[in-house]
Amino acid sequence: MRRQLLDHLYSIVVVIAVFFGVLLITESPQDAARQSRDSAIAPYLDLDFLDFGSPLDRALLKEAIASYYPNSPGRGDSLLAAIDAYRREAFTTPSLKSGAEKPGLTPRTLARLAPMYVQFVLLYLVVLVLNAYGARMIGTYRFIRTQQGRLPAFLEFLYTVAGQRKTMPPAARLAHGAGSLLRCLVNGLAYVFLFAPAYVIAYSFKSNIEGGAYLFMIVLGVISNGMLVTYANRFYTFLMHESSRGYVDTALVKGLNASYAWNTPDGLPRKVLLRPSASARGHVFHHIYTNARFLYIPAIKQQASFLITGLVIIEMALNIQGHLCYELLQNILYGDYEIAAGIVAGIFLVVKATEILVDVWFTRETRRYENAYA
Repeated sequence: MRRQLLDHLYSIVVVIAVFFGVLLITESPQDAARQSRDSAIAPYLDLDFLDFGSPLDRALLKEAIASYYPNSPGRGDSLLAAIDAYRREAFTTPSLKSGAEKPGLTPRTLARLAPMYVQFVLLYLVVLVLNAYGARMIGTYRFIRTQQGRLPAFLEFLYTVAGQRKTMPPAARLAHGAGSLLRCLVNGLAYVFLFAPAYVIAYSFKSNIEGGAYLFMIVLGVISNGMLVTYANRFYTFLMHESSRGYVDTALVKGLNASYAWNTPDGLPRKVLLRPSASARGHVFHHIYTNARFLYIPAIKQQASFLITGLVIIEMALNIQGHLCYELLQNILYGDYEIAAGIVAGIFLVVKATEILVDVWFTRETRRYENAYA
């Protein structure tokens, strides 16, 4: 565990070093040139009797400068060009507008971004918990259906069409085939939606979303990008792997319940989908699920990385003001890379904190399992 913590620490140090490197790079020569230009034209901007939009005043200023600097014939034109550029930037550059805050990671900027960051972290935690819980629930449901001998909807439809359900009356067989086909279509549409990229769904619903649509973002973060189905399939694989282990046969010999029928004395209650470990005590599935959950813990780190990327894309796609990733997008567009780098570093720390917590959790679970089977 110490080695893992050191690896995490090294990665944090490297990212912070890169972050400060970006801060140094973003102190660009362009900003220094702008400050030099502004200091040079400041005395002329203080002359209230000059109207720089008046051709007469501009001509008089050029003649005055030419008389003071006879060896620099283009000085007047350069000065007026610098003044025009300054006045134009005052209207087009957000950081130069009246009342605008100073660009960069100032204390005022950090105070403005702090509530957005906390909101983003809370949203991420909710989506992460729901995604992990939903993946285990779907994987458990699929595993139990497999143990019950239930076929997938498409195979059931093919079996019915091929006449493998001859024991059914014709009318019942037709209804059964139609129901299987309907399930195929519904499952297909569900998979299309679940595997759709987050930004596609976000843009599709963008015009109907209010500024504080937290519930929509949570739902979208859970179901988009195929993560829910992908990690449900992974958990299902762990369950199938554990069900073929030797300890399952030992449990059966000892007389543990092994039927997967719903709500029977030796079967499983339906609430096992919501509380698998607590509702399956005395059943062999309790041990299968416990060991599969242990194997699933490291997968949460990968899940967290993909999930937080999806949340960033969702917030950018919805373009909701007051959210952290909207600010990230705006600062990238306006070229304030110092703030953008700070936001990216903050998001990285969220992912890294998740990885550390998962590693600590997995290490403690490993020690508990080792003690249990020592």
